[in-house]
Amino acid sequence: MATAPRPRTTTREPEDLARRLTAWLDRRLPGAEAVDVTVPESNGMSSETLLFAVEHPEPPLRNCALRVAADPAAYTVFPVYDMPRQYRTMRLVAEHSDLPVPRVLWLEEDPGPLGAPFFVMERVDGHVPPDVMPYTYEGNWLHAATDSERARLEEASVRIIAHLHDQVPPGAADFLSLPGEGSPLRRHVTVQRAYYEWVVRGLPRSPVIESAFDRLDELWPRDTGEAVLNWGDARIGNIIYDGFEPAAVLDWEMASLAPREVDLGWMVYLHRFFQDLTVSFGQPGLPDFLRRDRIEEAYARFTGHTPRDMDFYTLYAALRHAIVMLRVAYRQVHFGEAAVPGSAEAADTLILHHGSLAAMVQGSYW
Repeated sequence: MATAPRPRTTTREPEDLARRLTAWLDRRLPGAEAVDVTVPESNGMSSETLLFAVEHPEPPLRNCALRVAADPAAYTVFPVYDMPRQYRTMRLVAEHSDLPVPRVLWLEEDPGPLGAPFFVMERVDGHVPPDVMPYTYEGNWLHAATDSERARLEEASVRIIAHLHDQVPPGAADFLSLPGEGSPLRRHVTVQRAYYEWVVRGLPRSPVIESAFDRLDELWPRDTGEAVLNWGDARIGNIIYDGFEPAAVLDWEMASLAPREVDLGWMVYLHRFFQDLTVSFGQPGLPDFLRRDRIEEAYARFTGHTPRDMDFYTLYAALRHAIVMLRVAYRQVHFGEAAVPGSAEAADTLILHHGSLAAMVQGSYW
């Protein structure tokens, strides 16, 4: 996915969205107009983002970003998009922490205006490490940075997770508790199993994903520790940077109450995903950036909590990412961009990192 032409993610037309957005905005701020409406090239594979400016005498021109739930007609990546939950999470994090969360302005729960619920936040300018082509490839601002600049960005990014976990009271985030029984980690994994079953319904199953679930049971931590507010999609591609310092922390749709290591495992593995992919295409990538040992050391220094059972949590991150990748691949099938795999083994090959996931299951990756 990171090196191929970008697959289709929506059936919406930007021009139509701009017209409908202006009509909605006029009801909020009479006489206001949405201008310079654009869809960023880095638009996510899940929810969609629009960038626009508000032209109105009061307030003066304001740059905004709009986050709209995934197009229901576009074979969505996730079964549910709870925009009020994301809006509430961002307000909570802004209230209780020093994280640079964009200020949210309006929440629209009625799907009528744009075809799905959405919220509007202030736009923050800066650099975002790209997914396509990945920031581990030559030719982007992060790859071209010095080692010391990348180290500065790495440290600041781990600090974001540390402050989130330490500063936001879990009790204030009860609405992010996942359904089910057992510990927060047990609930988290149960939700992922249900998500996998939804992805493969009527389609070939994935042996490597199912073996990873089995391996999780074997590696299950003796003590999962306290549950804290997890960002959920904790990676540098969801941060806007001013130079090499975080200016905005984005994408809260996967937030939940879970052990600290769920976020850490995700940050470790999502970098490894891009790094491994880059190496497989003959480039060195950034082998000394966002290394597991450095992330764990920095987090322990910031919080006093030494990460535990990270083999489990990095495997879990690779497993979760594999389910998302399989759903994205099946969306390509839906749009006629790919063929239905003829077997379960063929379904595994749709997951770009099936080799590294299998190595984690076998205990030979790290």
